[in-house]
Amino acid sequence: MSEIRNYLKQVSLVMAVLMAMATTFSTTAHAGMVGTGEIIQQQQTELDRQQLLNMLEKQEVQEKLAEMGVSKDQVADRIQNLTPTELADFEQQLAEAPAGQDVVGIIVLFLLVFIITDMLCATNIFSFINCIR
Repeated sequence: MSEIRNYLKQVSLVMAVLMAMATTFSTTAHAGMVGTGEIIQQQQTELDRQQLLNMLEKQEVQEKLAEMGVSKDQVADRIQNLTPTELADFEQQLAEAPAGQDVVGIIVLFLLVFIITDMLCATNIFSFINCIR
């Protein structure tokens, strides 16, 4: 009987140590509420991004980009990498542009994005623009 008690004490000690280690190294899960505003903002960002990509399909825009030596794929990649804030600013500038200058306004905005990313050393599209670093 004493052998069984000694065995149970050892097993109990090992189990207590394992339980202490398991609770020490475990992580807790954090759940958060997702607001309606956040979901709407994410959907609006995706909608804005898709609208810009659809503009790239216009023949006038493609011709103007080809004249400037920028490929449609480069512009599409750049649009995909825009932050939600940059995308919102871009869409606002497009909305404020006069109706007759849609194509020119789009191209000017794309060029501004390219110039800014060249200045930030993210890309090297234009050789005459030096990196700020």
